[in-house]
Amino acid sequence: MTVHPSLQTYADAWSHSIEAIAELVQPLVEGEWNRRTPCPGWSVRDIVSHVIGLECEMLGDPRPIHTLPRDLYHVQSEISRYMEMQVDVRRHHTAPEMTSELEYTIIRRNRQLRNENRAPDTMVRAPLGTEQTLEQAMRARAFDIWVHEQDLRTTLSKPGNLDSGGALVTRDVLLEALPKVVAKGAGAPPNTAVVFDVHGPVEFLRTVRVDADGRGTIDGSPSLGPAVTLVMDWETYFRLACGRVRAAAVPDRIKTDGDAELAAAILREFAVTQ
Repeated sequence: MTVHPSLQTYADAWSHSIEAIAELVQPLVEGEWNRRTPCPGWSVRDIVSHVIGLECEMLGDPRPIHTLPRDLYHVQSEISRYMEMQVDVRRHHTAPEMTSELEYTIIRRNRQLRNENRAPDTMVRAPLGTEQTLEQAMRARAFDIWVHEQDLRTTLSKPGNLDSGGALVTRDVLLEALPKVVAKGAGAPPNTAVVFDVHGPVEFLRTVRVDADGRGTIDGSPSLGPAVTLVMDWETYFRLACGRVRAAAVPDRIKTDGDAELAAAILREFAVTQ
């Protein structure tokens, strides 16, 4: 690949995860494509349809002209309606149609990346008719693809790649959202600190500090007197943050110390994406 050096990490992470997805779904028989995944409302087929659809948009393909059914309970916002269009239009595609379209889309995207010479700050197409930088777009794709790879691995009971390049991109994306989760979502009081201690294939310790004005920041230094300390494994962390599971369903995998009410509020607001 010849992408800008600052984009290479995202390109590599994306490539690793999307090839893993292709490998996971290639042997599936027709019925297995309908299996429910941890991604709310989506089956295996739906996730692969979503992956194909957004990669086609990165290629500049026109979006499908399609009317969504009215009974899709998980479609509750403008962004979810946008994402569902690429999914619903493929809901009756067969297993061979799905795998061949995925394979062809990967070939086209790899070719695009090999020839990619735009600067990271080049503005490109984004969901809902907006624009974002090429760097933001590639980071988002690396994040999205890894999370959906994990959705499929969970569904198919084939764990793996919990410490891959995509996992590290996901860690960084989710950590950026923590100050807002703690300060705004959970309403942590001014001048408090909350420590997150995550262990497993991806390990980190981060402290979110809420200043006198109620704004949150994050750093890697420990706090001597945190209001709350949350300890969990990496898989639980990203599944909570990505809306794949609620804290009440995995109480044995989360340890909390300190203000129980604030800890509960943080866990209640933990999901930053679905």
